[in-house]
Amino acid sequence: MTPKQKRFADEYLIDLNATAAYKRAGYIATGNGAEVNASKLLSNTKVAHYVKLALDKRSDELGIDQKYVLSTIKETVDRCRQAKPVLNKQGEPVFVETADGTLAAAYTFDAGNVLKGSELLGRHVGIKGFTKDNENTPLELNVNIGMDQNMLEAARRIAYVLSRGSGRIINHKKE
Repeated sequence: MTPKQKRFADEYLIDLNATAAYKRAGYIATGNGAEVNASKLLSNTKVAHYVKLALDKRSDELGIDQKYVLSTIKETVDRCRQAKPVLNKQGEPVFVETADGTLAAAYTFDAGNVLKGSELLGRHVGIKGFTKDNENTPLELNVNIGMDQNMLEAARRIAYVLSRGSGRIINHKKE
C-alpha cells in the first residue's frame, strides 16, 4: 500500500465517508470522480484489508459486536413503542377535544424510530421486504410492528388533532 493509500484509509476510518476521505487524503478529482475513485480505492485489496483490520480492532476495543448492536436496536425500538402521556409544565396530563366533543388524553409515540429500528432488524434477519435485490430497488416496509390497541388509539388521537390543525389542547387538572 502506498503512503497516499494509507492516508486515504486513515481518513476513511474517521467518518467512513469515502468521498470526503479521498479529498482529505490529497487526491484531486472533478465532478463525481472523487466518488468513483474513492470506491475503487476501497476495493483495492491492500486498502480493504487495512480498513477491515482497523475496524475489527476498534470494535474489539469498544466491545461492539453483533449481539450488542442488535440488543441496542431492540431496546431502542421497545422504548420508542411506549406511548407516553403528554404532560403540561406542571406535570399534569394534557387532554384534547375529539371530533364528537369528548376529551381524550394526548399521547406521544415515536413511530419513526420504531419503524427505522424495525427496518434495521428486518434487514439483519433477512425478512422479505427489508432487503434490497439491487441498489435500484427501493426498500419496502412490509411489516406488522405489533402495536397494541392502546398504541393505535393514541396514534389515532394524535393524528386526528394534527390533521385538524385547530384542535384545542386542554390542560386537565385533577381536583
